[in-house]
Amino acid sequence: MVLMDNSNNTQDGVRINKYIAQSGYCSRREADKLIEAGAVTIDGVIAENGSRVLEGQTVLVNNEPVVPNDDHIYIALNKPLGITCTTDTRDVDNIVDFLGFEERIFPIGRLDKNSSGLILLTNDGDIVNKLLRAEHGHEKEYVVSVDKPIDDEFINRMSNGLPILDRVTLPCKVRKLGQRKFNIILTQGLNRQIRRMCEYLGYKVVKLKRIRFMNIELGDMQPGEYRELTNKEKQILFSLTKK
Repeated sequence: MVLMDNSNNTQDGVRINKYIAQSGYCSRREADKLIEAGAVTIDGVIAENGSRVLEGQTVLVNNEPVVPNDDHIYIALNKPLGITCTTDTRDVDNIVDFLGFEERIFPIGRLDKNSSGLILLTNDGDIVNKLLRAEHGHEKEYVVSVDKPIDDEFINRMSNGLPILDRVTLPCKVRKLGQRKFNIILTQGLNRQIRRMCEYLGYKVVKLKRIRFMNIELGDMQPGEYRELTNKEKQILFSLTKK
């Protein structure tokens, strides 16, 4: 039997992508792809984007029943180099098999295989959708090392935006930490953004580590180590996603 989210307990039901995300099966974005592929049914009828789930209806994804999950997991991991932020088990280096968690969880956003540091994982697909909305401007902080010395011009140009991927990056905070090392805080997440920005200025990234995602900090976790978010961290995270 399918139960509806109490916050949406109306005769109009819950949008199918949100319903699947609340189950912890996947994020809303991935749910949309499953719907488009015809892999989702509501009471035996193939769902469409925009379909709604009413109380008492049965939802199947790839012929497996899906129900909302109220027992959500929120994990912070210090992702080592070489691990891929994918749930696709065909990738031998996928992050899910690396963690070996019993529950189905998936990463919030991604870090390149050749990058390390803080990545959040959860079975709460609804919060993934909120956190990945670019317009929310959530901060992500990194420490980056490059292949040659940096100067004030490098810092200023990185800070004020650079043309990559047919757009100009948003202004960001950049601070020099050493001859070839800097700290950068982004509020957008373009594909390989920091690496592309450095390449535009003639530099190559040799080490990239994320040390903060919004209010969650990497701290002293060692590579491969993970922990559950504290209640205080979750409360702040939830409050920030309400914007």
